[in-house]
Amino acid sequence: MKPSLRQHLQRQAERLADLDRLLADPALMRDAAAFRRLSREHTELQGQVERAQRHARRSADRAAAEALRREAGEDEAMRAMAEEEIAAAEAELARLEAELERLMLPRDPDDARDAYLEIRAGTGGDESALFAGDLLRMYLRHAERQGWQAEILSASASELGGYKEVIVRLAGEGVYGRMRFESGGHRVQRVPATESQGRIHTSACTVAVLAEPDEAEALTLNPAELRIDTFRASGAGGQHINKTDSAVRVTHLPTGLVAECQDDRSQHRNKARALAVLAARLRDKDKLEREAREAATRRALIGSGERSDRIRTYNVPQGRLTDHRIHLTLYQLGAILDGDLAPVSDALIAAREAAQLAALAEAVA
Repeated sequence: MKPSLRQHLQRQAERLADLDRLLADPALMRDAAAFRRLSREHTELQGQVERAQRHARRSADRAAAEALRREAGEDEAMRAMAEEEIAAAEAELARLEAELERLMLPRDPDDARDAYLEIRAGTGGDESALFAGDLLRMYLRHAERQGWQAEILSASASELGGYKEVIVRLAGEGVYGRMRFESGGHRVQRVPATESQGRIHTSACTVAVLAEPDEAEALTLNPAELRIDTFRASGAGGQHINKTDSAVRVTHLPTGLVAECQDDRSQHRNKARALAVLAARLRDKDKLEREAREAATRRALIGSGERSDRIRTYNVPQGRLTDHRIHLTLYQLGAILDGDLAPVSDALIAAREAAQLAALAEAVA
């Protein structure tokens, strides 16, 4: 094991012991935010320390096997047994060291946050709106598979059943860390239901995934920089039609960013949700500008910059999904559209970690 990795793991073991003491303090339970933060840190460090302990045990096993091989003399059976154990130990040690190096990579604190998912129809007219509906269904089913909670905050439906725009809040374990790679332009190639001659059409949607800021961050909005408009929420009509101006639209005057919410019948709750979405958009805007200055290559990998960039193509006739950022092609489009996004997310996370490891190795060299 590299000396730098060994020293890092020693510090992590010491920090884990500190966290054990802090989390055992009953007074900490009175601060829910601090308890969650320290619990997440404890979980991350525990994984590193457990692997380090396993590495130490397997190193000892390898040393014992090497001693046995030296003592074997002319005993071929004992020598073969020792060499087999040495090979197994070395293979596991290499795997553990690779895992530990990945766990050492800097973690984005946003990865543990809940997120806002925004889907907007783009080029393609009605077909684009239908595709937006398909993407919404895919993400909602994916959220269900992950055990996340999904809440539609705002939706502008199209006449054919899709969406011109829809905003969803996703809450659960590591939502933003898994969903952040969905930001960008999504393109579908298929034969629309209205196409009489069977021609394949191409349409597109844009997806934005924003990390939900802490409540303290959301409160930093300056009321003097906001314009708040109320209007009557749209609905299907009938006895449930909204007869009051409960929908809220908030405009941030310095940037022109707009957020609205009409899901709740309470104007107060809609206003609070619209402010939260606006805070997330402003925070995301600042983050993107910082990434553009400091990490252009990483920004290109995760697609968090230009929202109009095409990151993915869904080719329905061929049952093929292609993620253009990492040149990933999967012929399991049906399962993916049904919410099984794990193969795509796992590949994107692995590519991101590989790029980070390469940058870290270059920096050390």
